[in-house]
Amino acid sequence: VQLQAYGGGLVQAGGFLRLSCAASGGTFSRNVMEWFRQAPGKEREFVAGIGWRGQSTKYGDSVKGRVTISRDNARNTVYLQMNSLKPEDTAVYYCAANRDWGNYEARNMDYWGKGTLVTVSS
Repeated sequence: VQLQAYGGGLVQAGGFLRLSCAASGGTFSRNVMEWFRQAPGKEREFVAGIGWRGQSTKYGDSVKGRVTISRDNARNTVYLQMNSLKPEDTAVYYCAANRDWGNYEARNMDYWGKGTLVTVSS
C-alpha cells in the first residue's frame, strides 16, 4: 500500500486545515487508517484512527474535540479535519495503515506515507 498525505500548510492559530491521504495498491477498505504527527525533537505521536468502514474512531488526547477523522473507501482516501489549531499542533503529519484495530503506536503500523507539514503561527 502506498500512501501520500497532502493538504498541509501555514495557518494562524484558531484556524483550520483539512489533510488528505490517498492510498494506492492493496485493498484500502481492509486497512485501519491512522494519522500521526511528529514535531521537531519529539517522538511521533498518535493523532487519530478510523476503522475499516469508518464505524469506529479514536483520537489522541491532545487533539480530542478539535479534529475529526473520516474516510471515503470509494476514493481510497482518509481525511483529517483540524479545527481550532494551536501553535503546538505544528508538526509533520503522517498517514499510516495497518490491518488491526487497536494499534495506536507508530511501531505497529504496516505502511507509512510521506508527511505533510502543518505550521500554526501564533
